Amino acid sequence: MEVSKKKPAAGVPAAKEPAPTLASGKYTFSKAEALRRYLSRKQARSGKRVSKVKRDEQKKKPKFVEKPFSKGTRIVSLKKRPNNYPCKDHSKPKSKVQKKHGAPKVRKSLQPGTILILLAGVHRGKRVVLLKALKSGLLLVTGPYKINRVPIRRVHQNYVIATSTRLDISKVKIPETIDDAYFRRKREKRAKKAEGDIFAKKKKTYKASATRKADQITVDRQLLRSMLNSLGGAERKVVLNYLKSRFGLSTGQYPHTLKF
Repeated sequence: MEVSKKKPAAGVPAAKEPAPTLASGKYTFSKAEALRRYLSRKQARSGKRVSKVKRDEQKKKPKFVEKPFSKGTRIVSLKKRPNNYPCKDHSKPKSKVQKKHGAPKVRKSLQPGTILILLAGVHRGKRVVLLKALKSGLLLVTGPYKINRVPIRRVHQNYVIATSTRLDISKVKIPETIDDAYFRRKREKRAKKAEGDIFAKKKKTYKASATRKADQITVDRQLLRSMLNSLGGAERKVVLNYLKSRFGLSTGQYPHTLKF
C-alpha cells in the first residue's frame, strides 16, 4: 500500500505535521482521532469551542486535595463521582414507525406460462406450469393435476428452476379468490384432554375442500384447452410427455452446465 507524506509548510514545527495520506487520498487517522477532530471542527463552527487560555487555566487547577484522615491525611478528588449508576443503558428510544417490508421481487425468468422444475417438497423433481406471482412474492403453480398429480399450490422462487419452455396462457382466467388467504388452513383450538381420552382421537389428515377441487378442475380445463389451441399435434405430445416426466441427474451430469 502506497503512503505519501505531505510536506509541512514553512515554519511549522515537526509535532504539528499533518498525518500521512494513502494513495487514495484518505488520511491515516484512527477512528478515535478522526472523531476527536470532527467534534473540534463542529465546536469551532458553532462557537462553543473552549479557547486555549481557558484550557490552560483548567489544567492548572488542582484536581486532588489532601485532607486530614484519622491520624494522618489522605488525597481526595475534588470531582465527586456519583454513588449510584443506572442499571439500564439509556440508549435512544426505538422509533414507533414500523418499517414495511414489501414482497420480494420475482426473477425476470419467472413469467406466467413458464414451465418450472420443483426442487423441494412432496412434488420435488416434477415439472409444473407457472400461473402467476402472488402479492406475497410466492409463485402460484399447477401440474396440471390430471397430467402429473400436482395440484394448485404456492412455491417460493428459491426452490424452482425456470426452463426456457413457455406456454401461452393469456386466455386462462384464474379465479380472483385464489390468493394467499385461499391457502391458509383453519386451526381448531385443542380441547382439554379428559381421563381415558388419550388414544380416543386420532390426528386429522388434510383433505381438499369441494371449492378447491372445483377451482382445480376449472383452471386445468382452461390450461389444457389453451395448449390444445396453441400447440400442434406433435409439439403438444412432446410438451405433455415433458410435464409427465421427472427431472433427475445421471452420472457425470452437473446442473450448472445444463441449459434448461
